Amino acid sequence: MNSSPPPPAPSARRRLAALAVAACLLTAGCSGTADDAAAASGGKPDSGRIRIALVTHGGEGDAFWDLVRKGAEAAAAKDGVDLTYAGDADTAGQAELVRDAIGDRVDGIAVTLAKPGAMKQPVAEARAAGIPVVGLNSGMDAWRSTGLLEYFGQDESVAGRAVGDKLDALGAEHTLCVIHERGNVALEARCAGVKKTFGGVTEMLYVEGTDMEAVRDAVAARLGQDTRIDEVVMNGARYALTAVRAVHDAGSKAQVATFDLDKDLVAAVKRGDVQFAVDQQPYLQGYLAVDGLWLYRTNGNVSGGGTEPVLTGPAFVTKANADAVGRFAAGGTR
Repeated sequence: MNSSPPPPAPSARRRLAALAVAACLLTAGCSGTADDAAAASGGKPDSGRIRIALVTHGGEGDAFWDLVRKGAEAAAAKDGVDLTYAGDADTAGQAELVRDAIGDRVDGIAVTLAKPGAMKQPVAEARAAGIPVVGLNSGMDAWRSTGLLEYFGQDESVAGRAVGDKLDALGAEHTLCVIHERGNVALEARCAGVKKTFGGVTEMLYVEGTDMEAVRDAVAARLGQDTRIDEVVMNGARYALTAVRAVHDAGSKAQVATFDLDKDLVAAVKRGDVQFAVDQQPYLQGYLAVDGLWLYRTNGNVSGGGTEPVLTGPAFVTKANADAVGRFAAGGTR
């Protein structure tokens, strides 16, 4: 397809209008010259403010995605970008949101690739329409083959291997790695990484992440079945706090560690309820994705040369540095 797609159907327009209520609409002008913008947009001069859509697989009300959004909004404020944020945990819904952005003729799209196969066609449609697309957060192993311009995030395999090494250093022997979304490539890569380097036993437990009580019950049940499990590794801050309760329910002596954090999780690390957390810096991911698109549209820059990702993690948060991280978490940026 060599031309821009037709405008979206009325239903798509209504959905975009609803999403715009949550958009960060700012008043500063764009930086860069007309020639720069024209070069980045295939020779078509940019006559107005740059418009960027950030489309994630995050569910509504999830503190993690609030951090991603805050970072994106900070970059938009600095760059004078009109930013629209939308998220849908359903892959078909996320793909449709990308197509809505294409129909709205935005100047750039930032997208997560939790399930890359579902996003490949929408990304191809965006590229055919002349819209640059960058990735963030999920899809480290698939962003280039999916056709993305840049990628900002954590190498989940590297992060998982680092956790495995840390568990060895702590003397753990039997780890339960809990995956709350089957098929999510980032979560799968994390647990696979743990298993690769951890010297003890690593087992995976799949749970229904949309039901926190079900997560709690499943973890508690598994701990009750096998008292040899001495470490529970979760894949999100709120899931880690749920696991702390599950350990109590089961009367287990297992420790809890996790990927990702928020201010409540940092407090739990300080109390000793959670051993450590791996911070992939979601605020930074959102910030860099928007800023990267702005730089590309105004100056033709491509971070990582289009072949290497820009890494935002992993960074460990323990009792030793929880106070320092907590200052930023309290401000809603970590």
